[in-house]
Amino acid sequence: MNSLTVAGRICVRPNLSSPLLTRSTRRCWSSAQPVGAGKPSGTRIGLLALGGFVVGTSYTLGSIYPPTLAELAFPRPAPPSPPIDSPEGNAEVHRVEEELQNLPIVQALRLQKQDYYESRPYLTYPEEKRIHSLTAGTLKGPGRLSAPPLVFGKWDDSESVVVIHVGRSLCGHDGIIHGGILATLLDEALARNAIMKLPSKIAVTANLTINYKAPTKANQFIVIRTWLTEIKGRKVRVQGRIEDIDGQLLVEASSLFVEPKYASFLQTAAGDSIGNAIGAKPLKPRQGHPLPDIDVAITS
Repeated sequence: MNSLTVAGRICVRPNLSSPLLTRSTRRCWSSAQPVGAGKPSGTRIGLLALGGFVVGTSYTLGSIYPPTLAELAFPRPAPPSPPIDSPEGNAEVHRVEEELQNLPIVQALRLQKQDYYESRPYLTYPEEKRIHSLTAGTLKGPGRLSAPPLVFGKWDDSESVVVIHVGRSLCGHDGIIHGGILATLLDEALARNAIMKLPSKIAVTANLTINYKAPTKANQFIVIRTWLTEIKGRKVRVQGRIEDIDGQLLVEASSLFVEPKYASFLQTAAGDSIGNAIGAKPLKPRQGHPLPDIDVAITS
């Protein structure tokens, strides 16, 4: 026999096949519910509550922190960058250079030779100066600035497009390029645009304002676009932005560059040195003549 709940009381269930029970008694006992029937147990309620909490929390966190942000917050571990003079380092440099040369944006700009010229900073920079340069020397190498930037400038130097690869070893937070590195790259790209418009080819940064719009992931190609906004005497104002290869805005900047009053005294020596650092501008062929191809090979 089993326990039953009848009118709020716990009763012992009789043998319903007994001939001693009346028909109405059998119907009454048959419709009675066992103790606890229809009520979920405490364990079951706890499991249902836990499942709902997990599902709700996962949905909420997934909405607030989508997979891309999770990857930025918890990047995959990576080995240290190989030395530049090692076989692994040399292979990494050439891999990045090959990818750079075949980027769609590079191929597209090369088809606009009547509008843009192509240049490579640092390639002819004297070694005794390069070793003390932040971008041409200290930051050069696999996992950092693996290949020199590729510059496309308007023939009138009103605008420029710079394509460069930023490696994993240039991070602040692991997986995200340090904001100071991005400011440095912007400063050099903006400065090049300003310097090309000054007779002495010498200018110093007077002001640089930067607004960071989105995290810049490490180990990717970025595009730096610059354009002149004002030239007034010795002062040149330039604006710019950093984008990823798909065009997403990462950083915005505005700047003011000033030609020093003593620039004329340094024009010959310093001007040539700066020209070698920022990338020389080729001579524009006359209308109807073929434009020269520029040797962009990288030697290790």
